[in-house]
Amino acid sequence: MPYVLVNTSLKLDAVRKEKLKAEFGRLITIIPTKTEAGLLVDFSDGHTMYRAGEEAACAFIEVRLFGKAETEVKKKFTKEVFEMLNKELGLEIPRMYLNIQEFETWGSAGIFKP
Repeated sequence: MPYVLVNTSLKLDAVRKEKLKAEFGRLITIIPTKTEAGLLVDFSDGHTMYRAGEEAACAFIEVRLFGKAETEVKKKFTKEVFEMLNKELGLEIPRMYLNIQEFETWGSAGIFKP
């Protein structure tokens, strides 16, 4: 189950959240074995965020994965996420950050997966 957390200074209405959720569902399939059916998307919006010491419209996206993905796959996913958020939210690409954390262990559906 991939997990995507979107932290942003922008306030997102329900329509935007639904659109972004669908887009993350589409983009997660760039990563082999990952599907929208297993995806958990979490929005944390309306934050006061500072970049370079000044309040700014920006975002930080955290992606957590069970298992490892190839570097080229992660590069493509990152590029596509930035382009999607630029298109959908109007955020400037230099004001977005993303990290991908990969875990060897994971628990879901009541099961621990080593």
